[in-house]
Amino acid sequence: MIAILDYGSGNLRSALRAFERAGKEVVLKLTLAEALNKMNEVTISYDRKKDRNVTNNEMAVVSSRSFNPDDTKKFAGALGDPSRMAANFAGVVAGNDSRNDIVVRGNSPNAMLWQMEGVNIPNPNHFGSSFNTGGPVSMLNANNIAKSDFFTSAFPAQYGNANGGVFDVMLRDGNNQKREFVGQIGFNGIELGAEGPLAAGSKASYVVNYRYSTLAFMQNLGIDVGTGGATPLYQDLNFKITAPTKSKGKFSLWGMGGISSIDLLGQDVDTTEVNFYGSRDENTLPRYKSGVVAASFEQSLSTKTWAKFTLAASGSKNYFSVDSIDLLTDATYRRGEGSFTDLKYSAVLNLTHKVNSKNAIHAGFTHDLSNFDYFNKDVYNKGNIDTVRVDNKGAHNLTQGYVQWKHRFNARLSANIGLHGQYFDVNKQFVVEPRAGMRYALNEKQSINAGYGMHHQTMPTYNIFVRNAQGEETNRDVQFSRSNHLVLGYENNFSAVWKLKTELYYQLLDKVPVNDYPSSFSMINIGADFVPSDQSNLVNEGTGTNYGVELTLERYFNKGYYLMVTGSVFESKYKGSDKVENNTAFNTNYALNILSGKEYAIGKKGDVIYGNFKLTTVGGRYFTPLNLAASEAVSFAVYDETKPFSEKQDAYFRLDIKLGWRRDFKKSSMEFAVDLQNVTNHQNIFAQGYNKYTNAIAYEYQLGFFPVPMFRYTF
Repeated sequence: MIAILDYGSGNLRSALRAFERAGKEVVLKLTLAEALNKMNEVTISYDRKKDRNVTNNEMAVVSSRSFNPDDTKKFAGALGDPSRMAANFAGVVAGNDSRNDIVVRGNSPNAMLWQMEGVNIPNPNHFGSSFNTGGPVSMLNANNIAKSDFFTSAFPAQYGNANGGVFDVMLRDGNNQKREFVGQIGFNGIELGAEGPLAAGSKASYVVNYRYSTLAFMQNLGIDVGTGGATPLYQDLNFKITAPTKSKGKFSLWGMGGISSIDLLGQDVDTTEVNFYGSRDENTLPRYKSGVVAASFEQSLSTKTWAKFTLAASGSKNYFSVDSIDLLTDATYRRGEGSFTDLKYSAVLNLTHKVNSKNAIHAGFTHDLSNFDYFNKDVYNKGNIDTVRVDNKGAHNLTQGYVQWKHRFNARLSANIGLHGQYFDVNKQFVVEPRAGMRYALNEKQSINAGYGMHHQTMPTYNIFVRNAQGEETNRDVQFSRSNHLVLGYENNFSAVWKLKTELYYQLLDKVPVNDYPSSFSMINIGADFVPSDQSNLVNEGTGTNYGVELTLERYFNKGYYLMVTGSVFESKYKGSDKVENNTAFNTNYALNILSGKEYAIGKKGDVIYGNFKLTTVGGRYFTPLNLAASEAVSFAVYDETKPFSEKQDAYFRLDIKLGWRRDFKKSSMEFAVDLQNVTNHQNIFAQGYNKYTNAIAYEYQLGFFPVPMFRYTF
């Protein structure tokens, strides 16, 4: 929103209150009468990074919102996880209870782009992989995150190689005035953190947080945690070191990384329960590690020009092995194994130039040099026959550049236009993507917004080098998939703490990789099962559409109370090479979230008690029905691909309640809380599968009632 407020002499205080109330980029026209007393100049400063009403990226017009990391600690069900918190936003649906994959407006979780401090990063989750963007536990530590941006459509020209959404994570600087420490234990692990000045009197600071799996810690103490050998082991580290320069610049060294493993052993599988993650006749051993380290330098080149340059190295390694168990002899045979290693070197430059009060230009480039080493095979006949799916190592380059111009026509109307370009050297393809946005202020509080964006995305590296039955890599020439986004929105900031926002959107996807023969397969659905696709001989002939309407009503935390209601109604369809329109794997048709919480101060010792609740209901997903006779013949699940995504699961429903107590001491604080997940113990279907022991269709259900305690001490 842009407004010009004209105040006469004596009304400076009113002007400042209006500036604070608007919470947007505001031009103040102040008329002052000459006074007899000589006074110092009046300076009005504004830090966009501290205004939660707007995004960090000033070019964002539609389908964007700021992400407040404190909400991950406050909201019921979030468990300190940024992805689980983002699932509360309008147009976003969680993958399932056991993972934090996020579905944005009917797009695959693989269509998400993760950035940290402007750098494209690998999957930031434990037990993740190179071919998806989610996992059971996030490596991102909410204690290290600053206000960040989340985009669900038509995102600014700065972002590329993504068709669905963008999570642009920023890291906070440490406290450069005094040292602070935090100890915490909860669902995400046992955590220790520290921050403070690098040296006495120094303006340089550090912040670091380390986390270790709670269940693994208990097991190491000899405590039976009731999971047998299937105890999740993981640990992660987040850090940032910041040092200001004499030339009003800033140098920072930052990073994030983690390792995780779990042993899913057949001997520990409960055969009385359906378990699609493990079977009594197999051992599965997944291993995963991922991380990024970078050095950034940002500098004001002049009063109007700012630049930031970053060099980064990131990587991930995913290894798994599966052994079949002969239940009569207990002998084991290798059934499959895979190793997927990525190592990426990145250079990123971003420039901002404010031409004048009406015009601003943003530009920059990103270059990612990726080295990969992929191997994946299936083994049959008790380890005697191999089918190699992927066996390749090498390097590829993805180069991206952008330029974007923002113009304020007058006090009410502003617009931006931009171009994003990218070149991928595997298929020698170069694309240029136009982006545009417009905002018209109806008055000081209300605005109408519109946006358009063309977006392209490469296939995952694994899929590019998949082999067909003849051992040929037939997907090397597959081009980018493409998505055109159109958005129309309305916003009303009807008070300093209340906000209403609604959007209509339409997305047209084309050039989606599909089979080169009539088939319902489409890469648009990859990410639903969290395993790689081995489809070969792909061509860019698939299409898809996502369209819907969203509503957000939000009251920011104020006077001990907050409320957020988000809802969306949508359709998500696709066509494979058979040209038949079907539901996508992510078409749930609707989603509704209601979150609220209240804090109460009690007594005279700084005690606070609080309660938060979250109610979520989501339409059931569509799934492909099982062919029971074919499944019985081969002793594993065979689906009826002639009826893709034709049957619908029951609707998802879940109520979470978080209760807690906090005491603030003179120099420290202590907090205890319990997050009661799914308090009604509602049975939500996770997946449909085949039980080879009973020769029947089986359902696995999502998380039942599950209390998660948390203790935090800050000093």
